[in-house]
Amino acid sequence: MNKLQAMEVFVQVVDAGGFTRAAENMQLPKATVSTLVQALELALEVKLLHRTTRHVSVTADGAAYYERCLRILSDVREAEESLSRNRANPSGRLRVDVSSGVANDILIPALSDFFHRYPDIRIDLGCSDRPVDLIEEGVDCAIRGGNLPDSALIARRVGVLHFVTCATPAYLNQHGRPTHPNDLASHRCINYFSTKTGKTYDWDFARGDEAINIAAPACLAVNDSTAYMRAGLQGLGLVQMSSFMVESMVAAGTLEIVLADWTSTPLPINVVYPQNRHLSAKVRVFVEWVADLFLTHPQLQLQRL
Repeated sequence: MNKLQAMEVFVQVVDAGGFTRAAENMQLPKATVSTLVQALELALEVKLLHRTTRHVSVTADGAAYYERCLRILSDVREAEESLSRNRANPSGRLRVDVSSGVANDILIPALSDFFHRYPDIRIDLGCSDRPVDLIEEGVDCAIRGGNLPDSALIARRVGVLHFVTCATPAYLNQHGRPTHPNDLASHRCINYFSTKTGKTYDWDFARGDEAINIAAPACLAVNDSTAYMRAGLQGLGLVQMSSFMVESMVAAGTLEIVLADWTSTPLPINVVYPQNRHLSAKVRVFVEWVADLFLTHPQLQLQRL
């Protein structure tokens, strides 16, 4: 038995909560994963996992061993990288998750630069507004907008999202232009709802000392930023969108900003990755690259927060 491999497999099983997901994340046969964990238990003469037909949980001894494995595997990776080309030339598969809007408008147009710098890294880019469980789904890092709940994630703030309210010229010609947030009560709006909770987000506005929070009357609600933008471009109603997504459309005249003298609460953007993990060279260079990319984007810069 390769004990280091068995330890790595055991950690993945605990993180994923089961053998099937761990096998998928590691791209190994499920039988191999199960055999390695059983061999580890036999060698240690201790039960590491409670197994049922539906669930796998860690025993008390397994939890203590898990923490030791994390430190050992982290030390091994750090030692290997310090003696190899990986620090200067990181390589391997990098799983990243990001919203569709950030992926389409920010990341993908710039990825040629990343691949030019790091040609040996392969990126698997998950593009949706669905919140993912990084540990359970084997994702190395994610770019997330909004305030983060307490979690087992390390976050690095790289930018900020600003929002504007807008509509197509055709919609405004037909329905008129709102001059105050309260005017939205007589308009058609497009709402955005949380994939996780199903809750529709209110629209918020501030001007001077005045702050207004509105449950906008919606003809449509979606849960994907790209779909949200498309619905706005079809003239279905008013939308409140991140400024980086609408900048080019406002410049082209396909969308017009309304209520420009009102601001909406900006949201931070963070790159997040699991704690208790050695930050591998490939994750480190990607996080640094993203931070530099967002720093130079006029609509996402931190100093506007």
